[in-house]
Amino acid sequence: MRRLALEAGDRIMEIYEADNFDVKVKSDASPVTEADEAADAIISAGLRAAFPDVALVTEEQAASHGQSVDTFLIVDPLDGTKEFINRRGDFTVNIAFVENGTPTRGVVYAPAKGRMFYTLADGTAVEEDGPFDKATLGQQRTIRVTNPDNDALMVVASKSHRDQATDDYIGKYAVKDMTSAGSSLKFCLVATGEADLYPRVGRTMEWDTAAGHAVLSGAGGHVVRFDDHTPLRYGKDGFANPFFIAHAPGIDLKKA
Repeated sequence: MRRLALEAGDRIMEIYEADNFDVKVKSDASPVTEADEAADAIISAGLRAAFPDVALVTEEQAASHGQSVDTFLIVDPLDGTKEFINRRGDFTVNIAFVENGTPTRGVVYAPAKGRMFYTLADGTAVEEDGPFDKATLGQQRTIRVTNPDNDALMVVASKSHRDQATDDYIGKYAVKDMTSAGSSLKFCLVATGEADLYPRVGRTMEWDTAAGHAVLSGAGGHVVRFDDHTPLRYGKDGFANPFFIAHAPGIDLKKA
């Protein structure tokens, strides 16, 4: 999964650094670029070869969205397409393995930022320092969530999807500072302790969140439903998520 993320990232950056690239609009009005499709082809072929008996769900293959599974591989080959199109750099490659509805392994790679996060076989999460070699693991640092101060929280929110409902919910907390990030990097900022809380009051799909969720879980964090604070589960109908909150343990979670 790490190697495929790096291979996909190389192809994405080739397109990103070109003078121009094709952008299309999908049936749900969201944008898709040639980089999404090229990265998906690399990752899907590699996963199907390595894990032929495991179900594969990927954003760019609509035929995979009708499956009813609770153990599966799930891919967002380019999360943060709007960040990519606007050349903001906050886009990621996401590959995850879900077991019985829970993301247990994940890779989040931000090629333009040179940051890579993933889970190890024992479930712990690490950030690997670049430059990245496809065949050899680099220096790894175990990452861990903060011990949050409920009187001075660090909150991360979306760059492209920030709205009044999100701001209203954040207003229920004593916030020391806020940062913004695109794509699944928000989960990773909570995982490394760079933020304490990431509320998402907006539409997401399981491929947007599974890899980041696995990394955050491996760092000691939690992802819960917004409505009742129960754990966010995977393999839901159509692979659509409810609103959710990603957080470090010890936060006094507020109801909506």
